[in-house]
Parts: sequence; C-alpha cells; structure tokens
Amino acid sequence: MTIAKGDKVPAATLKEVTDGGPQSVETADLFGGRKVVAFCVPGAFTPTCSAKHLPGFVEKADAIRARGVDDIVCLAVNDAFVMNAWGEQGGAAGKVRMLADGNGDLAKAMGVELDLSALGLGVRARRYSMIVEDGTVTQLNLEEGGAFEVSSAEKILDQL
Repeated sequence: MTIAKGDKVPAATLKEVTDGGPQSVETADLFGGRKVVAFCVPGAFTPTCSAKHLPGFVEKADAIRARGVDDIVCLAVNDAFVMNAWGEQGGAAGKVRMLADGNGDLAKAMGVELDLSALGLGVRARRYSMIVEDGTVTQLNLEEGGAFEVSSAEKILDQL
C-alpha cells in the first residue's frame, strides 16, 4: 500500500557520505521531532532530476527553511557515493542533504517502487515530495508516470 498523508514514515536505514565516509541515517532520527521537506527522484544524474527537480530545491532552500523547516533531503535509489557526487555537481552543499536509499528499502516500505527494468535502470522510486512533521507525513505530492508536475520546490513552498 502506498504511503498517504497522515501516515508515519516507515523505519529504514539510509546512507549519507560525510567527511568520515558513508554514515547510516535512520528515518526515525531524520524525521522524528522535526519538520523536514523530502523529495525523491527516480535517479541521480537523470535528465529531469538534474535539470529541474534538484535545482529547484537548491534554489529555494533558504525560502523553505525560512518557513520553519529543519532539513531538506533528496532521496533516490542510488548509492551514497553517487548521491554525494550529484549533490556536489548540483550545488546542494549546505542546502539539501543527499541521502541514498541504496537497496530501495524505504521506497518498498512506502509503496512507491518504480520498475524501470525495461530501461535498464532496475527498480527505483517514484518521483515525489513531502512535508514530514515529527515523523508524520502532512503533505504528499506523488507524481504519476514520468511526470514532473506536483513535486516541485514551488509546490512545497505553497504548502508550507
């Protein structure tokens, strides 16, 4: 079943590259007791994700934080090193945390898997954005198909 507004973010372990190497980030710690904007892309370095989705959140990061948001995170079913390199290329440092759902565990638990095997990309996650307050999804913008219509930084700003 697909996660919905009012649901708790499921438990999962994500990975983030830090100065000390890849570190585990538990969703309970990431979302608990905080207001977090998260957005997910089907893949790092892919066209729409690189040209529109990540840049929008990097550009609007200060405006989003000014509305009481503690953290902005980008999720993808990629490894932590790929997410880190993509974040460096996209100017995300200090604006958007790049978190890897390398095995797709969070995507599966949320019911947002996207099978792109026919394109040689394997199973990924659907594109979405969400606002999470103390672990509960308060806004969810889940895209259909390959669209980029409802999960933008601008949409999140309208919802905050």
